[in-house]
Order: sequence, then structure tokens, then C-alpha cells
Amino acid sequence: MAHVLSKLSGVKFEHIKQMLQDHAPVHNEQGMYLQHLWRNADNPAEVLFLFRVDDPKHAMQFMRRIHAEARKADPNAKIPETTFLDDSP
Repeated sequence: MAHVLSKLSGVKFEHIKQMLQDHAPVHNEQGMYLQHLWRNADNPAEVLFLFRVDDPKHAMQFMRRIHAEARKADPNAKIPETTFLDDSP
């Protein structure tokens, strides 16, 4: 099963939670399903979230495109650090 782990720093937990809820239909259409959302206990301005993904390559392409569009619209946009995880051999 594949997952995507993302981390954003310098953000408010409630803002990210609302954003992920608002974007859930688009994420789901792309085969991405939010599984967990955490606030870093040592750094409350750091939020981590985990998606289960149907197709890691598709998720990677989708996220790279969306992040590139966000940077184009706002060069200072906060883009999450993302790690793609896959346990298949």
C-alpha cells in the first residue's frame, strides 16, 4: 500500500485542516485519501498529514503539477515537504 507523508512548517493547524477538507473531493478523484493529520507536539506551527494513495506515480505527478502551479501563482507559497512511501517489493 502506498502513502504520501507531507509536512508544512509555519502554518496553523486549523487552516491546514480546513484546506484539506475543502480539497478532499479533488484529492479523492486523484486517488488520494487523507488518513491522518497531526500537529507536531514540539512545534505547534508544524503540521504533518498522511494520504493513502491508489497509484503513487500518479499522485507524485499530480502533486508536482499542483505545487508548480502554486509556486507560479505565488513564489512565496508554502509548499509541503513530501515523502512518497510504498511497501511493495
